Amino acid sequence: MVIVKKVLQAVDSASEHLGSWGRWLTVALVLIGTHDVVLRYGFNAPTVWAYETMMMLGGSIYALGWGYGLLHKSHIRVDIFFSRLSARGQAIADVVLAAIFFFPLMSVLVYKSVFWAIRAWARSEVMMESYWYPPAGPFRTLIALGICMLFLQGVAKFIRDIQLSRSKTGD
Repeated sequence: MVIVKKVLQAVDSASEHLGSWGRWLTVALVLIGTHDVVLRYGFNAPTVWAYETMMMLGGSIYALGWGYGLLHKSHIRVDIFFSRLSARGQAIADVVLAAIFFFPLMSVLVYKSVFWAIRAWARSEVMMESYWYPPAGPFRTLIALGICMLFLQGVAKFIRDIQLSRSKTGD
């Protein structure tokens, strides 16, 4: 049980750190966007690289925040019935719904995102939204990392929900 607790804490810590990195990417996104707007409208000298860089930063911010959002229970849920359940009832509902929906979907997403990241590096794939053609590997890797972290955070939540659903004092 001690090992499980340490693993769960490691997953939580990783989600927390990745979410913090996403904050810094937000600063970079704002600075690059400001730079591009000033050059484009102030000096009539638009950049080729800014749009695609901002797109990749925006996607990376979302991806790095997925596990963080689940850790802090900030994902949206429809809780017409859920909010009326006890803490133990909510845990049971989360276990059942995770088994039916979350894990099958996340298994496919993890597989596909890791496949796309590996393929991007192996083929030296480039992004083709602009004439800049930056490498796709780093961006696809961050997306895969975010999906894997969401999956791991979901496993951690699932384990905690099972423990709570088995407890007698889950209210």
